[in-house]
Amino acid sequence: MRETMLQDTAAASYDADSDDKRVALGLVTEAFAEGCLDGLDGDCMAQAALFAAFQELVATYGEEATASYAEGLPERIRGGGFTTTLQH
Repeated sequence: MRETMLQDTAAASYDADSDDKRVALGLVTEAFAEGCLDGLDGDCMAQAALFAAFQELVATYGEEATASYAEGLPERIRGGGFTTTLQH
């Protein structure tokens, strides 16, 4: 059941998810911006955020479900699932 919950999250657009997820994304975005303003490199912040996110997913769903979720990331990335700017 846990794996199914994680897969359902992967299949849905983040924007289509609950208000709680939108609020959480706003908080993470603010923390990311604060780190960059404090002089931390954006790449460093991104890698730390990914590490923290995967730690939480493993703690919540386990390694196998998280690995299955991660297998779908290349397709989502290439498909523009994380792109926030207009593409030509």
